[in-house]
Amino acid sequence: MLTMVGYCWLCHQNLYFAHHGICHICLRHLKRLQQVCPRCALPSESGNLPCGRCVKNPPPWQYLIAITDYTPPLSQLIRRYKYHSTPQLAPVLARMFLLHWLKGYREGRWPKPDSILGIPLHRRKRWQRGFDQIELITRPLSRWLQCPYQSGFLRRSRATLTQRGLSAAQRRTNLKQAFQLQGDFTDQHVAIFDDVITTGTTLHEASQLLIRAGARSVQAWAICRTL
Repeated sequence: MLTMVGYCWLCHQNLYFAHHGICHICLRHLKRLQQVCPRCALPSESGNLPCGRCVKNPPPWQYLIAITDYTPPLSQLIRRYKYHSTPQLAPVLARMFLLHWLKGYREGRWPKPDSILGIPLHRRKRWQRGFDQIELITRPLSRWLQCPYQSGFLRRSRATLTQRGLSAAQRRTNLKQAFQLQGDFTDQHVAIFDDVITTGTTLHEASQLLIRAGARSVQAWAICRTL
């Protein structure tokens, strides 16, 4: 992929607005999640009502909002962003999610949150990577949506194994008591952001902390949702 300013990160053609990062043609042809449960974003017969899985065992969040499945081209873009030191992709990914979220908001599919949190990296991982990929996305999102970004309120209290390659049970064990939450979230509608949601274990742990802290509702936000 090209990294020169002024070219689309996906098709490499010239951009009319260089800061957009991705051209309108690529955005228009991006495969979106369709016919998915609004609660877990997995395939469902109805795109408006919770699926049977969520009725039987509801997650702690009320909405799971993601742009697309974790497949190319966005999966490649996220891997480049996280593992190949490309922090300049952060505002590009933030803008993509913003446009997706605003469309659903205008259609009345979900409410605007009072504040935004991001799934944090452990300080050791942040030092190794050189930046916190979630924070770099959530900061412009909070500014554009005029929702406070609660930096430092959610902390990763211990280093954990990477979730890739772990089973669902191993993921739950790996993240047990891995987060600490500070601050008062009583009666707040909170959005919590991660780049990719696979089993939802990470967001499940963080969302439960918010509910215990008095949050009225939680939205789970992500760029991609693994189906």
